[in-house]
Amino acid sequence: MATVSQVARISLKNILFPTDFSPASEAALPFAWVLARLYGATLQVAHVILPASHPQVLGPHLPAELDSVWDAARNRLDWFTHHCGHSDVPCRALLGNGDLADVIPQLIREHEVDMVVVGTQGRRGFSKMMMGSGAERIYRSAQCPVLTVGPQAAAGEWKLRRILCPVEVEQDPEPALRYGLSLAEENQAEFIVMQAVPMIPWQHRARVEAQAFRRLTGLIPESAKDWSTPEIMVRWEHPAEATLQAAAERQVDLVVMGVRRARAAGLSAHLPWPVASEVVSLAPCPVLTVRV
Repeated sequence: MATVSQVARISLKNILFPTDFSPASEAALPFAWVLARLYGATLQVAHVILPASHPQVLGPHLPAELDSVWDAARNRLDWFTHHCGHSDVPCRALLGNGDLADVIPQLIREHEVDMVVVGTQGRRGFSKMMMGSGAERIYRSAQCPVLTVGPQAAAGEWKLRRILCPVEVEQDPEPALRYGLSLAEENQAEFIVMQAVPMIPWQHRARVEAQAFRRLTGLIPESAKDWSTPEIMVRWEHPAEATLQAAAERQVDLVVMGVRRARAAGLSAHLPWPVASEVVSLAPCPVLTVRV
């Protein structure tokens, strides 16, 4: 079982903010501002021209007949970047074309991005299966953590006062715990680490809870106790339901959770990771996914 030996503070120098200029993207922008100001980061505002809209686009460069498409996107992106910025948050405009799952990782590598912030409409069910989800394609393919802001995330000034970190002890919780603990320390926020243990008969729950409590307690480094008293939580619902209910009941400001790497490309890249997908779509706060 992996443990976190100490709380290593994260450094965010470059934050990537992909936008399609939709209301969902605009709703996520204030959350990117908060992180950029907190860490003194540059906000890289990116727009990707998708091949679904322009099938002729086959490579990294647009053909001559579509120069007008590129120019229009560039003008809109420049206007957006100029008007969305704050004087204390440096911004830079990035324009690309192609599939999100290809372009976003490329931008992350080229511009040394430490975190991505993206908005989502929270589409679920059949429509999502058929149409895919831009935000999900981003957090599935990104090499760095991705903060996804869903439609249920509360508007207004975002302050990190309480952070929930659901973990699966058997699936390497260390990456998510590192980010969650670092953000909690940076903001002097309350930190809740939770494990869902579904389908346990009531007569066995006391024993299972005691075992889970000991394992979760062992994940928290001693140094974290210098600035906080982390709360340990064990719930009996399935992971997505447990996370959403805990987030609502405790009024958390951020959920930090690990997601496994995608094992296949192609059509399967459009299929939702059941837990992360449901949490991102329905959470009452932003969700930070960290690949494990």
